[in-house]
Amino acid sequence: MKKASSILAILTFCLFFIMLINFEKPSFVTFDKEMSDVLFGNDFMIAFHYLGETKAIIGIALILLLVLWFRHRNYRGMLFVLLTIGMGRVINQLIKNWVDRPRPEIASAIDPSFSFPSGHAMIGLLYLFTIAYLLSEALMSKRTAIIIIWITAIILTLLTGLSRIAESHHYATDVIAGWCIGFSWFIICVIWYEQRKRKLNRLTDNT
Repeated sequence: MKKASSILAILTFCLFFIMLINFEKPSFVTFDKEMSDVLFGNDFMIAFHYLGETKAIIGIALILLLVLWFRHRNYRGMLFVLLTIGMGRVINQLIKNWVDRPRPEIASAIDPSFSFPSGHAMIGLLYLFTIAYLLSEALMSKRTAIIIIWITAIILTLLTGLSRIAESHHYATDVIAGWCIGFSWFIICVIWYEQRKRKLNRLTDNT
């Protein structure tokens, strides 16, 4: 894990905390309204909300687990998936219930759950970045392919989060907070994963 990623994870956590304690302040409320005015009703972006749906994420996570199990016997990778996606979901729900922020008015009538941080933004980032990371690990020698994979993951992450603003299911601060805490948690999981990998390699070298 590059040092820059760890520093960025600290910065994104700080930004999440800033959003957490300030989202009700006038400047942030104005920001949310301006973003909603710009994006609301954008059909192109709304289409990407399916990438963040719970059923889709569960299906993708199960496929990842099966591939890691049957093809590679990568049990550490399986635990990595459970930590990033599964535990990430738990963290998202805990924070939502603690913050207790209502959704935008349009969504509140049909969705009684809370708004901060956006699950689509947070879990979308976690599962897309997890896929990108595991693919990058498998394609270590193919730099161009790795770059394309990460660019694709980042673009899809952005569109998945923005779709929630476009359909008025979340405020912009919810989405940004979801990205921030999602990235911070992802890096924590990557640090754990790589430390375990190095430890296993040292044990293998000593035997």
